[in-house]
Amino acid sequence: MLTLGFIGADGQSFDPLILLLLALVMDAYLGDTPWLFKRLPHPVAAFGGLIGWLDRKLNREKRPQYDRAIRGALATLFAVAAAAALGLAVAWLSLHHPLGWIVELLLVFTLIAQRGLYDHVRAVARGLDDSTEAGRAAVAHIVGRDPARLDDHGVARAAIESAAENYSDGVVAPVFYYVLFGAPGLFVYKAVNTMDSMIGYRTPRHRAFGMTAARLDDVLNLIPARLAGLFICLAAAFAPTARPLGALKTMLKDAGKHRSPNAGWPEGAMAGALDLALAGPRHYASETINDPWIGAGPARATTRDIRRALYVFVVACLINGAWVGAVAMVRFSLPASG
Repeated sequence: MLTLGFIGADGQSFDPLILLLLALVMDAYLGDTPWLFKRLPHPVAAFGGLIGWLDRKLNREKRPQYDRAIRGALATLFAVAAAAALGLAVAWLSLHHPLGWIVELLLVFTLIAQRGLYDHVRAVARGLDDSTEAGRAAVAHIVGRDPARLDDHGVARAAIESAAENYSDGVVAPVFYYVLFGAPGLFVYKAVNTMDSMIGYRTPRHRAFGMTAARLDDVLNLIPARLAGLFICLAAAFAPTARPLGALKTMLKDAGKHRSPNAGWPEGAMAGALDLALAGPRHYASETINDPWIGAGPARATTRDIRRALYVFVVACLINGAWVGAVAMVRFSLPASG
C-alpha cells in the first residue's frame, strides 16, 4: 500500500502527504507536548511498555542462548504485527470517519522528533555555557554513554553525534516510511526502532534476545541513514562556516568506520560539514568502545560547534520537508485514476 494513492473514497479525507506536512510544521512549532500525555500514554511509551513486558516474560536468564534468540525473534514479530495492525486501524479510521484524520495527524505529529531533538541538543550547549556538570546533566538525556567520564569537548561531541544520528532515526526515517506505507509503515518503524533502543544491545542479557530486533532496525535504516547523510551534505551548503564538499567526502570515506552500518553516514556528513572528528573511543556503563575517529578535523568540539550543528540540523529538516512537498506536488499534478 503506497501512501501516494491513499485517498478517502468520499473525496473528503486529507491526503496523507498533506497530513505529514502539517505534522512536520506542528512538530517544528510545538515540539514535545507533555501536557498532551498526562492522561494518555505516548505512543512510544506504549510500544516501550509492550517491549518491556515481552522482555520480562520471554527473556529469562536461565534459558539457553538459542532459546532466547528464538523467543526474541517471536517477540519482534509480535511487536511488528501489533504495530502494523494499529497503523492499519488508524489509516482505516482516517479514511472512513470525517474526523479520523485528526487522530492520524496527532499520532504522526507525536512520532516525529525534530523540535524535541533540537531542544535537547541546545540544552547541552546552554548547560556547557554554565559549567561542565550542567553540560553532562543535559547530555545524559540524549546519549547512553557515561557522562561523568566526558570533559567539555566530549560532551560537545556527544551532543553533535546525537543530533546527526537521531536526525536519521527520529526525523528522516519516520517520514520516509510514512510516505511509502502510511501509518502502518510509520508505526512499524517506530516499534522496531524502540525495540532496538531497549533490547538491541550486545550485553549478556540482550545479545541473543535482541538480535532480531537489532538486525531488523539495521535493515530498515539502510536507506533513511544514507538519505539523512545526503540531506546534511546539502544543508551544509546553506549553513555559514559549514563545508558541503567536506561533508560529502568525509561521509563517503569514513561512514564505514562506525560499528553501526547506518550511523556513520549522518555522523560522517556532520563531521565533515563542521570539520571535526566525531565518534572515537567512548565509555559506557558496562564497557569501553575503542572505535576509530570519523572525520579529519580536531576532536576538541565546543559549544560553538554544537550551535553550528544545530544550524545544519534545522536546514536539513527543511530539506526533509521539501522532498515531501515535492512528492506531494507530483502527486497532485498526476491525473486522477479511475
